[in-house]
Amino acid sequence: MSALTADIASTYAGLALGHVRREYPNKLDHVINSAGDIRSPHELHPIFYGSFDWHSCVHAYWLLARLLRRFPELPEATLIRDLFDTQFTERNVVAEVEYLAQQNRGTFERPYGWGWLLMLAGELSRFESAEGIRWSATMRPLASAFVERFRSFLPKATYPIRAGTHFNTAFACVLAFDYAEAVGDAGFASLLREKAQGWYGADRDCQAWEPSGDDFLSSALIEAECMRRALEPAEFNEWLGFFLPRLAQQEPQTLFAPAAVSDRQDGKIAHLDGLNLSRAWCWRMIARTFDSKDPRRASTIVAANNHLHTSLPHVSGDYMGEHWLATFAVLAMEC
Repeated sequence: MSALTADIASTYAGLALGHVRREYPNKLDHVINSAGDIRSPHELHPIFYGSFDWHSCVHAYWLLARLLRRFPELPEATLIRDLFDTQFTERNVVAEVEYLAQQNRGTFERPYGWGWLLMLAGELSRFESAEGIRWSATMRPLASAFVERFRSFLPKATYPIRAGTHFNTAFACVLAFDYAEAVGDAGFASLLREKAQGWYGADRDCQAWEPSGDDFLSSALIEAECMRRALEPAEFNEWLGFFLPRLAQQEPQTLFAPAAVSDRQDGKIAHLDGLNLSRAWCWRMIARTFDSKDPRRASTIVAANNHLHTSLPHVSGDYMGEHWLATFAVLAMEC
């Protein structure tokens, strides 16, 4: 079972530092309301302008925060601290918040970027050092803006989004659950729990028709991970028995077979490495819920390892994967 080590953390920190302020190439999620809105990524987003797109930049910062908190003596620690001091300023946060308030930007980065911004804020809130407390406080207005977006969106979201890409609602809720736990927001956690149960509580006998050609999330497994967080352990075990009733027989087989990646220079096909890593993460989290005598435990642990080892060697090598895959590798190794 692969685990995050100081050496791996140093490698991944180096990767993130190499792209978190790399402005181009850049794929903007940007509604142009007037000619004045035609500006560079750095002008639009003074914090999150690198890493190819806004959400990848956000979770690159999460990655750096996690690595710094876990391994404060990293060789890259000073560079990370200097980066955070430079980027996490009141002025920059105000600009990011003001961007959200503009007309026609209510769905900006919904829900994937929303979840990752809260994941970053939750990670910063876990620091006990004076600098960490300062970074967390500075970023709090931006986190609050996204909590309010969730609070507005969830009551009117009649249906979940089950795609294996950025629009998946279960994945966003998982990240938001992490934030709510980190900051002790019981009311927000209750809202997430209620919505997850309403969306997914009656799901039965998942067929798991996946992967699609550009998935980086398993629609089935991320739903299960979301419900693991939304239910008490006994309730989750009962729900999982209905949702994936043949896990002990390693069915649906598609969930147990790592995805093949034919071209890692193709940004969409490269998503499939992320699918393998995120499946490994979900399998490992789900395996925790089984006792040692449960026949599902061994098969899910094997599935996690197979997925992790298939794509872990490909975290770096081409920018289409390199600007984001380390984040998912750390999720899988740190659970």
